[in-house]
Amino acid sequence: SVFKSEIPCTYIADGHHRAASAAKVRLALGENKTDASNYFLTTLFPSNQLQIQDYNRLVKDINGLTEEELLSKIAENFDVEKIGADIYKPAHLHEFSMYVNGNWYKLTAKQTTYDENDPIGVLDVTILSKYVLDEILNIKDQRTDKRIDFVGGIRGLGELQKRVDSGEMKIAF
Repeated sequence: SVFKSEIPCTYIADGHHRAASAAKVRLALGENKTDASNYFLTTLFPSNQLQIQDYNRLVKDINGLTEEELLSKIAENFDVEKIGADIYKPAHLHEFSMYVNGNWYKLTAKQTTYDENDPIGVLDVTILSKYVLDEILNIKDQRTDKRIDFVGGIRGLGELQKRVDSGEMKIAF
């Protein structure tokens, strides 16, 4: 049996590549389509039951820079505030936390780093990727660069601190 309900719009928080692939397969079938090819399995949750967690980055080195040079370059596009040893979690849009050499920093993107009218350029992931990972740390392709790793938010910011303190990684965002 199929439950039918009117849902005016949805947002795909996870699985957008699978949804796009299913649509491409359906189109490729053309005349050979089946009733089943018109559908794909999904689950919908009300927005009040969702929690979007952070997707953190760790980098193995700071691209040959000293810590002072790194902070100076970051300060060109961010307001930098040293927090200290206590873990700092960003609380606002365009705010980032960075952990390097035993200290947490609050980085707030300057308004010149994003355009409110650009749906991709306004995203925090785009700002961090462009102004820090690419321009400062020389990470051009995060999917293939061996110097970067990703840690899901469910593991907590303590995991970032642990991996930097162990010497495995040099910096975390």
